[in-house]
Amino acid sequence: MPAAVAFDWVDAFTDQPFGGNGCAVFHDAAALDPETCAAIVRETSLTECTFLGRSDAADVRVRYFLASREIPFAGHPTIATVASLIERGMVTGERLTLETLAGVIPIEIEYGRGAPRIAMMQNAPEFGAPVRAALVADAVGLKPADIIFPPQVVSTGLPFCVTVVSGHEALRRATLNPRGLKHFQDIVGGADADVMEPFLVTLEGATPAGQTFSRLLLAPPAPVEDPFTGSATGCMAAYLWHNDLIDTPRFTAEQGHWMNRPGQAEVSVLGPREAITGVRVGGQGRVLMRGEILL
Repeated sequence: MPAAVAFDWVDAFTDQPFGGNGCAVFHDAAALDPETCAAIVRETSLTECTFLGRSDAADVRVRYFLASREIPFAGHPTIATVASLIERGMVTGERLTLETLAGVIPIEIEYGRGAPRIAMMQNAPEFGAPVRAALVADAVGLKPADIIFPPQVVSTGLPFCVTVVSGHEALRRATLNPRGLKHFQDIVGGADADVMEPFLVTLEGATPAGQTFSRLLLAPPAPVEDPFTGSATGCMAAYLWHNDLIDTPRFTAEQGHWMNRPGQAEVSVLGPREAITGVRVGGQGRVLMRGEILL
């Protein structure tokens, strides 16, 4: 008989079915080999999946996989993982720690009406050198003039090139240019070239509730666009606060609305602009499907 591995399919950064960003959470699966994990992600057609196991350093060990390989950390899969643990009754308290390749990630859970609110503490940001606007613009089919502040690689566990564009009109025009993206990745990406993408953000929400609205265009074998990117949202928040582009370190970030998968996160940058100590990114998760994969 094939081995059965239990999973939950969770929509993260939303409390509604078919919103936010989907992630399949596989329980007691951290010992699976990397090739199998990546194959499972490709089978789901999702951006990422998580594989959970026992930890000696935290409450739960979490491995994050793309369709191509393992990565140290990811935002919406973290929210999805905790939502799955809560739904299965494996977590009942208000605090939790996750062992990841990016370190131990503290989690806070707020219970109330509706789905619990789950907040993760992302690492203090690491700021790279500014990136030429023309290089980024060519990767995403925009003009350099559409980019209104110098792009910069930022990491709070996984690096992204944060790119502020002029408004919704420019954001809608963005289209992935595979040749331009490859050129961008070769110059900017370093060890993470294959997962380095520009994270495009506008300083106006998709709805009146939001202060920012973003898009992340992806190259194969990933889906063409990410509905909500929690790790990049943390990087973006640190960048905006550090560069005096937002008046308050607490705001609501939105993404996915033009894909009919609206997502929302409550974001808090911790520390002064010149000495950020971490970024708190919170949202809800909705368990949509549950089953077993037979390996």
